[in-house]
Amino acid sequence: MGEFTEKVKGNVNEAVGNVKQESNNPETRAEGRQQEKKGEAQQLKGEVEGELGNDI
Repeated sequence: MGEFTEKVKGNVNEAVGNVKQESNNPETRAEGRQQEKKGEAQQLKGEVEGELGNDI
């Protein structure tokens, strides 16, 4: 179950990050880049959890 949850969180963070990157405010764009990277990391974590199962 953790795998699915992490992947969903990752997708949401990536989507929100991409929207923020379209802003005219440089601070918001920077936040968007960070949020997108966080989402990518969460998706990777979900994939790893999926491969390892409940062993972690």
